[in-house]
Amino acid sequence: MNVIVANKYQTLLGTLNIDVIPGKSINGVFTVQDLVNQFRNCFYNKLIIDITAINNYENINVMRELSINFEMDKVILLLDDSPKVNSAEYVSQLVSVGIYNFTRNVESIPFLIQNPNSYKDVASYQNFNANNNQSAFSFRNNNNVNNNYALEKRIIGFKNVTEHAGATTLIYMLKKQLQRYYKVKAIEINNNDFEYFNDKSLESADFMNAAFKISSFSDMEVILIDLNDGPESICTEVIYLIEPGIIKLNKLIRNDRKVFDKLNNKKIVLNKSVLSAHDVDDFEYESGSRVFFNIPCLDEKLDNNKSINDFLIALGFSRLNDE
Repeated sequence: MNVIVANKYQTLLGTLNIDVIPGKSINGVFTVQDLVNQFRNCFYNKLIIDITAINNYENINVMRELSINFEMDKVILLLDDSPKVNSAEYVSQLVSVGIYNFTRNVESIPFLIQNPNSYKDVASYQNFNANNNQSAFSFRNNNNVNNNYALEKRIIGFKNVTEHAGATTLIYMLKKQLQRYYKVKAIEINNNDFEYFNDKSLESADFMNAAFKISSFSDMEVILIDLNDGPESICTEVIYLIEPGIIKLNKLIRNDRKVFDKLNNKKIVLNKSVLSAHDVDDFEYESGSRVFFNIPCLDEKLDNNKSINDFLIALGFSRLNDE
């Protein structure tokens, strides 16, 4: 079983479907010596550490101390998205001090538990130029596993599970909110609905040139994709949108009675939802699924929406925490 040390990403780590030793996980900010004292006599499979839970974690000497005091093949480090930690220099230094199991994507953690990195998986990242500002994002996951830790952008796809679940408008709102803190692009595949927002920065592409279009945005940190009927394989993560109205849900289940079996372990988001927290619990029980986030009906004309902000923070975009 595993242990979690969390701080900023406590809620995000709480969504992991992994076995955790009862009463052993801790939350807060700790020195390395605090962690040594806490887990000296604790037997665990993996120690999953939110990097923001380590005091002065941007100092590579602190991370070296962590590496010296723990068996690093049993430690998985969840990075934050601060400029320092996401710099190529910092990632290179992590490898140099013997820290190989690190990720920016919480969904990669279950894979790393079963398939920890060895030096050969990350050795190439010691060659980064210190002035290279490429973001250190990991996209290893169960659906599309790379052999190496991928230093790339986050490419997040949105797919309507129920008809007209609102992917296009949601992406538009997410992009407006994200662009205050991130370099972000939004693309729709095999459709032209973006043109009605009168925003020339929104892009459209057909299936044949979607991958080329994505690769052309090398300076972007985040790409949001309205998948429509496009391939999920072009994304590093996919969010499945459900509008939880009675008619929409009944129609969905009549068309495919195994739909929620297929969505098992997928990131389900309720959109245009009027469900309360209690209603969401009922939805999860009846569908046998787990809801990642419940987004209410929103005004797309607003430039700053709290529900959108909370959703993005839950996805790990921590620069929005000041909103």
